[in-house]
Amino acid sequence: MTRRTLKLGLVPTGVGGPGQHNRWLDPEIPADASVNIGWYIDAVRKAEGAKFDFVFIVDSQFITPDSPPHYLNRLEPLTLLSALAVATSHIGLVATATTSFNAPFNLARRFASLDLISGGRAGWNVVTSGDAGAAGNFGLDEHYDYETRYGRAHEYLDVVHGLWRSYEDDALVRDRESGVFLDKDKLHALNHKGRHFSVAGPLNIQRSPQGEPVIFQAGDSDQGRDLGAQTADAIFTHAATIEDGKSFYADIARRAEAAGRNPDEVIILPGVSVFVGDTDEDARGIEQAHKLADHSFDQALNEFGRSFGWHDFRQYDLDAPFPVQALEHARRSFFTQAKKLTDLAVERGLTLRETVELVRAGHRSPFVGSARTVADTIIRWFEERALDGLNVMLGHPDQFDRFVSEVVPLLQEAGVFRSDYEGTTLRDHLGLPKPANVRASAQAPREPALTA
Repeated sequence: MTRRTLKLGLVPTGVGGPGQHNRWLDPEIPADASVNIGWYIDAVRKAEGAKFDFVFIVDSQFITPDSPPHYLNRLEPLTLLSALAVATSHIGLVATATTSFNAPFNLARRFASLDLISGGRAGWNVVTSGDAGAAGNFGLDEHYDYETRYGRAHEYLDVVHGLWRSYEDDALVRDRESGVFLDKDKLHALNHKGRHFSVAGPLNIQRSPQGEPVIFQAGDSDQGRDLGAQTADAIFTHAATIEDGKSFYADIARRAEAAGRNPDEVIILPGVSVFVGDTDEDARGIEQAHKLADHSFDQALNEFGRSFGWHDFRQYDLDAPFPVQALEHARRSFFTQAKKLTDLAVERGLTLRETVELVRAGHRSPFVGSARTVADTIIRWFEERALDGLNVMLGHPDQFDRFVSEVVPLLQEAGVFRSDYEGTTLRDHLGLPKPANVRASAQAPREPALTA
């Protein structure tokens, strides 16, 4: 049995994502970092030098003037990752793309193209889009409700997997002597007709060295957890404590097993902020200073409504009890997150001001301290199965540099993280098997070949 090893992902959010409106003021960050390909290449090459498994590009389809700087002006993920693919050689390339506002055929083709360009290093973070305002950018009067969003996502993934398996692995003969380019028996149309999609196929691109892109997923609702446990190779999450991490890990394992899957082939990757100091006390001071400097109260209040369908909370009395009626605006947005905030405010009897301040302060990261403290904490969470790896937020460049130069070597010395890549594909790095192409000619009828 292959020994379990820690996974590391990098999340670059340029000039600052949610809760980081002022991070772009750091002189070490180019003011145009989020659209600066040179900045991305430098950051990702640094992660590749440290043997990270992948870089993860977050995305959304809607902004307001109060969105964080990185959201206001950033590169489209698949375009960005195609550029990074030719500037790197090993690191995985993962992009967020929504099942709510993309046609399955187009998205399947774009990810398959990235997978070939990169030599089998592509990954897709499947989302259903929580920003309700995005619907207006795609010709819809309102966003899909939860049930429809997740129903579409399940069917969408079935369609995409079917398209990725249009060609058997040896279908393209390319034999110049016989003049045979394609073995027509090994090309299969899809002919899918479902509740949400009708897609004929086949897809006009072959499989990559890893078979097909790795599926990532993030979602904390029951629907989101079921989708991840049933379909994902890796799941992004958040955990404030080791107990929270172990609970989520165990829950996903139960759901995966119930779906007939091997739980060990579902990788759990919480997103984390890491702060490294000369001492534990020094690191906590760095964490607090960055949090206060990166996000003012007014900025936090303006951004607070995102989970509630961008409802404007500035209309309420800050010192009155939290306005629970605002939860109704979250029905087609990030409802799970909005309900958690509302329930917390009610349970503690908080005012709106106190609730916003609580969100602004955020959870104290468990991964803060000297390099030794951070490494030991990561190892403990890993060994106790609160995680399989970390999605490390790039944040301020000096902190990422310290993580790479001080913490990663300790993880390598402990034998939980690689000292060098042992394969070339993202599935190699993550220890995942290459998916079998079940649409072999012996199992499927011959479909008519495409003509030029």
